[in-house]
Amino acid sequence: MMRALAVNGALAIISVLTLMPLLWMVSASFMAPGEAARFPPPLLPAAPTLANYHELFASVGIGRQFVNSFVMALGATALSLAFNVAAGYAFAKLRFAGRERLFRTLLGALVIPAQVTMMPLFLMLERMGLVNTLPGVLIPWLASVFGIFLVRQYALSIPDELLEAARIDGASEWRIFRDVVLPLLAPVLVTLALLSFLGAWNDFMWPLIVLSDRDLQTLPVALAALSREHVSDTELMMAGAVVTVLPVLLLFLALQRYYMQGLLVGSVKG
Repeated sequence: MMRALAVNGALAIISVLTLMPLLWMVSASFMAPGEAARFPPPLLPAAPTLANYHELFASVGIGRQFVNSFVMALGATALSLAFNVAAGYAFAKLRFAGRERLFRTLLGALVIPAQVTMMPLFLMLERMGLVNTLPGVLIPWLASVFGIFLVRQYALSIPDELLEAARIDGASEWRIFRDVVLPLLAPVLVTLALLSFLGAWNDFMWPLIVLSDRDLQTLPVALAALSREHVSDTELMMAGAVVTVLPVLLLFLALQRYYMQGLLVGSVKG
């Protein structure tokens, strides 16, 4: 009994310490200008106000960057699902020459930092005329080694007998993939979609490199620029952080059950 209380108490303390910065961020976003700079910093606003959010959208114009982030994250999610799911299924269930060797080569690419590939990718996009464009931001999301690996591990749990039965009945490979495989891959599809959306929404480095037009920039890049222009406006910065974090946080909480199911089932059955 005492051991359980000690463990639960420790977990509760850790949870509070983890959530405190987020809770204060939300609280500070409703404070009047200069209130958060007091010492010690107040935990709650004396007179809650929406002035910071009004200035953020009306004066700073961050609404456009919000739309840009949403469109880019949605496009990245769609592309990631289309390419990673097809490739993951092919590596798991389709037989072709060099399949295992090619997959091992892809796994080896996981150890290469993403920053190493940014410069050659940027130069390729520059020659193609895709710098400072939406397609230029989305190209890295066409396929990822982790996405292919995740789908492959889950697809391995699909019985081969089920696919052979569909082939015997005369179903084409495309119909098998569409009508048989995709419904069975639903949990991992949600997991991959969530990971892709969160990654694209929070991505800072690649949009910063590729996009120079402010009207095309995403929320993380706009928030960094805002911190340079309004370095002393803590309350305004916290409002920008809330606008950036809240949508993906709500999305993760809403799909958390499917996300965990996709990760756990894939790891156990793979």
